[in-house]
Amino acid sequence: MSAAGASKGGLIQTFNRNKLSWVGMVLFAVLCAVAILAPFLAPYGPIDQSVMNRMRPPSAEYLFGTDAFGRDQFSRALYGARISLTVGVVSVLLGMTIGGLLGVLAGYFGNRIDAVVMRTMDVLLSFPTLITGIVIVALLGPSLTNVIVAITVTLIPKFARIARAPTLAVKERAYIEACRAMGFSHTRIILFHIVPNILTEILVMASLWTANAIMIEAGFAFLGLGVRPPTPTWGGMIREGFEHIFQAPWMSIFPGLCILLAVLSLNLIGDGLRDALDPRLKQVRDMG
Repeated sequence: MSAAGASKGGLIQTFNRNKLSWVGMVLFAVLCAVAILAPFLAPYGPIDQSVMNRMRPPSAEYLFGTDAFGRDQFSRALYGARISLTVGVVSVLLGMTIGGLLGVLAGYFGNRIDAVVMRTMDVLLSFPTLITGIVIVALLGPSLTNVIVAITVTLIPKFARIARAPTLAVKERAYIEACRAMGFSHTRIILFHIVPNILTEILVMASLWTANAIMIEAGFAFLGLGVRPPTPTWGGMIREGFEHIFQAPWMSIFPGLCILLAVLSLNLIGDGLRDALDPRLKQVRDMG
């Protein structure tokens, strides 16, 4: 069996031991499918208004009730999944790519490059994540693209620090010295010998920070700095429902539950990946 096949088998075995990891995988897959199929699953348009049906409680006709404009909350939650999941996944992918690359370059080359990159990252990390994002969105204006940019900027220094630490250890190993002796270029060494050996640690954090990105987007929307209305987002729905929390609590409860399910699924996946990819846990399992 190849090393890749053995690694895949070990990953599946670990997920089989931790059943909750599969629950997270299935739950997140369902959320992604719901977001993709929203136009086919939604019984009403996400911005269709019906003054006669405003603030209706949950029923067979309106599963999540209606809001102050008579819009179906279930349909809006389905379409809102598109925004929240898109922001979470895209911002983490961008932050992982840019931040991870900066961290690898800083750790590999060291000296002045390391000092400049990491001091810049330290400056970005010195500001609270939400405050940094709010400032960026306030300067650029509320829109889907600007929200992604803001969250990406807050994630870059985190991924840079995560990537730098293992790079410092990997670059001192014998096979990296052998690559240098054979005349391999820095680009080849980084892409084919360093990145694959540190990718697992980055992926574990990426799954956890995707959940964090979804919550940050909801926070932006709650503060009125997210995607402009009437485009539905989970955070925006909570903010709209907050104004009627006593008369129509379902307006905030159901989008809040959607965020809870998304965050829970990603955290379960992250726990499973950590158990499967952590070498120390592997040694404990092998000894057992």
